[in-house]
Amino acid sequence: MPTIVFASPKGGAGKSTSANLLGTSLANRGAAVTIIDADLNRPLAKWAKRPGKPEGLTVIEQTSESNIIETIEAAARATPFVIVDLEGTASQMATFAISRADLVVIPSKGSQLDAVEAVAAVRLVAQCEKMVGTPIPCAVLLTQTNPAIRPRSLTAIEEQFTSRGVKLFDTRLHERDAFRAIFSFGGTLRTLTTAQARNIPAAIENADAFTGEVIRMLKAGATDQKKEVA
Repeated sequence: MPTIVFASPKGGAGKSTSANLLGTSLANRGAAVTIIDADLNRPLAKWAKRPGKPEGLTVIEQTSESNIIETIEAAARATPFVIVDLEGTASQMATFAISRADLVVIPSKGSQLDAVEAVAAVRLVAQCEKMVGTPIPCAVLLTQTNPAIRPRSLTAIEEQFTSRGVKLFDTRLHERDAFRAIFSFGGTLRTLTTAQARNIPAAIENADAFTGEVIRMLKAGATDQKKEVA
């Protein structure tokens, strides 16, 4: 069963938000999902205690690097999808979790500082690949972007990534009031009301596009592994 790890050495890049959007979107499609909250601030565990969490979604609080691999493997036996939200620092736990990933998502805001940290996360994935002796697909997800304006600085950062051979998600998670609201009110994008957030349909479309792209990447990765075995 696929394990998707959200990793970035920099806090505030949007890991917990994007992990939540992926998990709830998959659950909305009828999939059973386990989210492992390994962020020391426990944003997803706190969200899960509010009303409205989908029935098919389980959130586990992870505090120890010594058993993160066992936690991931147990979750993979229990549900078709496992999502790991790592803390915003480079750590041994990050290395262990990435070593078990079928896909690593590296959220990054469109700033030079975030881009540098995202490249560091890509290097960590490459090190983990050497450690386990198998490819670990990864891609950078640009977050908190403006849906109406594409600044030159963002274009320059995208060019930096591609020139280094770093894969980018075609989908960008835009700056959305609804993405923040789910952590304030609980539930999912689909349970928010217009009194709680603006432009909810656009937020749902954005999150679903991201989820669809994750699924396509997972399928492509599985196909590549079959080819290697053959």
